[in-house]
Amino acid sequence: MRVSDFDFDLPAELIAQTPTDDRESARLLVVDREADGFADRGVADLPDLLTPGDLLVINETRVFPARLLGHRVPTGGAVECLLLTRLDDDRWDALMHPGQKLRVGARVVFEREGRRLHGEVLERHMHGRRTVRLWVDGVETVDDLVDALGHVPLPPYIHRSDRPVDRERYQTVYASVRGSVAAPTAGLHLTDAMLRRCTAQGIDVARVTLHVGYGTFKPVRVDRVEDHAVDAESYDVPPETADAVNRALDTGGRVVAVGTTTTRALETAARVGSGRLRAGTGVSDLYLYPGVGFKVVGALFTNFHLPRSSLLMLVSALGGRERVLDAYAEAVRRGYRFYSYGDAMLLL
Repeated sequence: MRVSDFDFDLPAELIAQTPTDDRESARLLVVDREADGFADRGVADLPDLLTPGDLLVINETRVFPARLLGHRVPTGGAVECLLLTRLDDDRWDALMHPGQKLRVGARVVFEREGRRLHGEVLERHMHGRRTVRLWVDGVETVDDLVDALGHVPLPPYIHRSDRPVDRERYQTVYASVRGSVAAPTAGLHLTDAMLRRCTAQGIDVARVTLHVGYGTFKPVRVDRVEDHAVDAESYDVPPETADAVNRALDTGGRVVAVGTTTTRALETAARVGSGRLRAGTGVSDLYLYPGVGFKVVGALFTNFHLPRSSLLMLVSALGGRERVLDAYAEAVRRGYRFYSYGDAMLLL
């Protein structure tokens, strides 16, 4: 299979730069794998499009403001640092700019209104990656200062600086476990009221955590789909979620994943459990593309993804490449908004 088989034309004006006025007001393209054509609905219709006995699974990871803007010590030169993964209490894997000038031992400071976060480069890696140590003076913690000084790490296809509203809108309403540098964007559409409507209609809601890394934006640089590899991300499946998924499978219920991150967490845990969902923590480097089967996920609520991306391949693995690309072409024709702040698709 060729990566070029997952290309499509997308007018730049359809790439959403801002969120909708409210979470439930986005459009929803419904794709039924057993029927021809596509249905235009709204995200607010989601509970009515599911069936009593279905299990809706969400990812409760929380995005932290991982983009830090500061200066070198003592020269004062501008520095940008994107925190990627916490290695221990004070060491982080990070992307830093300007990469050529930030050698081992370089000191940086991020500060505002008298609050100061210190950093030092400990190791250099390829493509601007650095291992950095962060510390603070006084009683505040590193997390306190990152939250106060950091910027929301908006995706590279959003061509504007972050705004105060992004702190709330680039976060799901149920986000509770800090650790992601990118939002699980399908969940941005859901509200507490919608989840209550689901449960009132006999659709249970379960939770997993998968911390989304910067690798979610990693381009597929190979020619053959099978030759790509996705970056590993940590996940956690609580025992009550494993029980709910296994119960749904036993009773003929449908497991509906909210987003590709939830899908990867569930499918990884199912492989660990040999087809039954196993509770626990782990690391997922599961790469789903057409030809790779699904163990537990039977339906998917998701945003629209980039051409040639591993996320588009995951959706195509569940829905079929031709049907999914036809749906994307229809979404373009109908003027749907794409990517993180865009509209959504329900694959049944």
